Amino acid sequence: MTTTTIRLPEALKARVAKAAERAGTSSHSFILEAIAEKTEQTERAAEFNAQADSRYARIVESGKTIPWSEMRGYLEGRVAGKTVKRPVARKLTK
Repeated sequence: MTTTTIRLPEALKARVAKAAERAGTSSHSFILEAIAEKTEQTERAAEFNAQADSRYARIVESGKTIPWSEMRGYLEGRVAGKTVKRPVARKLTK
């Protein structure tokens, strides 16, 4: 494990110490967990955006999509436990 030095303002350092105490851990562990959580959050956001970009590129390429009103009805039916016909993507007119 490598060592990294961070400089914290005194007010933040005190807040971290109190939060760590409430969590039953050391300031060091609390900071490591916070860094890991933020890293995971950023990675998930990047994956989400990459998937959204990929899906949008497919829509642009094919010109086909499903109107939200149809998709919403489909999803609401599924959530309600109904057997519903899956909407079909099609070229939309402007």
